[in-house]
Amino acid sequence: MPFCLLVPSLNEVPLHYLKPNSFVKFRCMIQDMFDPEFYMGVYETVNRNTKARVLHFGKYRDVAECGPQQEVDLNSPRTTTLERQTFYCVPVPGESTWVKEAYVNANQARVSPSTSYTPSRHKRSYEDDEDMDLQPNKQKDQHTGARQAGSLGGLQWCGEPKRLETEASSGQQPNSLNLSSPFDLNFPLPGEKGPACLVKVYEDWDCFKVNDVLELYGILSVDPVLSVLNNDERDASSPLDPMECADTAEEQRVHSPPASLVPRIHVVLAQKLQHINPLLPTCLNKEESKTFVSSFMSELSPVRAELLGFLTHALLGDSLAAEYLILHLISTVYTRRDVLPLGKFTVNLSGCPRNSTFTEHLYRIIQHLVPASFRLQMTIENMNHLKFIPHKDYTANRLVSGLLQLPSNTSLVIDETLLEQGQLDTPGVHNVTALSNLITWQKVDYDFSYHQMEFPCNINVFITSEGRSLLPADCQVHLQPQLIPPNMEEYMNSLLSAVLPSVLNKFRIYLTLLRFLDYSISDEITKAVEDDFVEMRKSDPQSITADDLHQLLIVARFLSLSAGQTTLSRERWLRAKQLESSRRARLQQQKCVNGNEL
Repeated sequence: MPFCLLVPSLNEVPLHYLKPNSFVKFRCMIQDMFDPEFYMGVYETVNRNTKARVLHFGKYRDVAECGPQQEVDLNSPRTTTLERQTFYCVPVPGESTWVKEAYVNANQARVSPSTSYTPSRHKRSYEDDEDMDLQPNKQKDQHTGARQAGSLGGLQWCGEPKRLETEASSGQQPNSLNLSSPFDLNFPLPGEKGPACLVKVYEDWDCFKVNDVLELYGILSVDPVLSVLNNDERDASSPLDPMECADTAEEQRVHSPPASLVPRIHVVLAQKLQHINPLLPTCLNKEESKTFVSSFMSELSPVRAELLGFLTHALLGDSLAAEYLILHLISTVYTRRDVLPLGKFTVNLSGCPRNSTFTEHLYRIIQHLVPASFRLQMTIENMNHLKFIPHKDYTANRLVSGLLQLPSNTSLVIDETLLEQGQLDTPGVHNVTALSNLITWQKVDYDFSYHQMEFPCNINVFITSEGRSLLPADCQVHLQPQLIPPNMEEYMNSLLSAVLPSVLNKFRIYLTLLRFLDYSISDEITKAVEDDFVEMRKSDPQSITADDLHQLLIVARFLSLSAGQTTLSRERWLRAKQLESSRRARLQQQKCVNGNEL
C-alpha cells in the first residue's frame, strides 16, 4: 500500500484530532502568495551550566525547541539564515460532495479522537478556537510558561520553555486582534468549509502560481506560541526590527493568523494536480496510468450512450440539448493563439422555463457529474453586491478573493432565469463585464488598484436562460422539452436514484478523462473539410462564415473525443454538420414563432 494512503488529510480530519508536528496532507488551491520570508536554517544553543554547544536545524519548524538549561546563541557565527516562500492555501473552491466522499473512502487513515493525546487546546472545535483566539489575554494566561519575552532582529523567543521562533518575520504574530467578527479565511466562494493553511515551501516555489491546485505533504505546525505573542512583545521588538515597523496591524493579523484557525504546513512534497477526480489516476501521463485509460476507452461507447440517455431525461427529453451538454462538459482550452483561447465552448441553454426549479435541479445533476462547480444566480442584487473580481488589499498586503478566483476545469453555471428588471449600478456593470471577459477570453483581470493583472483561466461556463443570454456564448441551444413533470424535484430525484453508483462513477470518469486526450486532424481530412467549406460557400455564400467553420471544427473535435476518437473522421465531420444544422433550424423556428431574435 502506498505510504500516501496512510497519511491523514486536513481535508477530512478535524484539526484538533491531529498531533502537532505530525505528517499530514492537504488538497488545496493557492489563493495568495506572500512575500518570501527568512528563517534560521541553522542555529546554535548553549547549555548555561556546562557551556556545551549544540547545532540545530530550523527547517520545517516555526518554533525551535531548547532543553531546560539551553538558550539560543543569537550571535553564533554558525547561524545560517535561509529563505522560504509562504502560500495562503484554501480547500478547492466548489469541490463536489462526491469528490470529498470518494477521497475519504480512498484514504485508509481513519483518525478518531485519541485517548493518548488529549490536550485541551486540541479538543476544542474551530468555533471554540476562534473564541479563544479572539481573547488572547485569556489564552496567554493559560500558557504561564511563556513569561519572558524578547526580540532581536525579528526573532521571537519565550523564556522558560526555551523556544525560539525560527521565522524571521514572526514578530507579526497577532494577539490583540481587536476583531468584532470571526477571522476571514478569504474563501473565493460563499459557504465553503474546511481549513485554510499557511504553506511554507522550501524549494522550487517558482513552479507554482496563484490558482494552482496542489496536493501537499508536510509537517503540521499548530504551536500555541504562534497565537500568544502580544502587542507588548511587538512594541518591545520594534526598535530593533525596522522592517516590522513598516508592517500594519492589519498585515500582521492577516499574515500571522491564529494557528488554531489557520495551521501551518511545512512542505516536504508538493505536486500540481491535473485534476481532482479521485476515480482516476492522479497523473494520466504516467506509464502506470495507461492500463487504466486503455481499459476504460475500450468500454467508452456504452458509457456515452448511457450518459446521453441520462442527460436527455435531465433535459426533459431533449436529446439534441443533451448532445451539446456532453460536448460542453468535456470541452477545455487546449491552447492559446495570441489572445484567443482555443477549445472553449460556452453553451447557452435558452428556453428554460421561468419561475421553475428546473435550472436549480439541472445544476444538481451537473454537480453529481463534475468534480468542481458553482451556480451563480444572476439576480440584480447579486450582480450589484457580490465581489466577482479578486483585488489587492495593500493595507493587509493580501489578495482578497472574489467569485471568479476559480481553479482550472471548474464548471460555472450561470442561471439567468432569475434575472428581473432593475438597474445595474457601477459594480454590477463591472461584474457583467468580468463575466463577459471570462467567457470570451478565458481570463480574469484582477484589480491591483493602480493597474489590472491578467490571470488566464480555463472555466467551463454554462448559461441557462429564458431567451437569448445577455452574456456572449459560443453556442446557443434552445430547449425543446418533450415532457413537463408536475413535480420537478421528484422527477429529478427519481432520475438520480435510478442510476447505479457504479454507472454514475463511469460518467464521472468519462467526463474527466476525455478532457486530457490528444486530438489531431489528418492532412486528408483537412483537405476534405476545406473542400466542403468551399462547396457550401458556392451554393450559398451567406450560409457559412469563417466563424461558423471554426464553430463546426470545435463541435467536430469534441464530438470525436466524446466517442473516444482522437482524430477527426469523415463520419464525425458529417455528424457535426448535422448537429449544427439541427440546432440552427431549431433557433430559426423559435425566432419565427416569437417574431423576435432569440
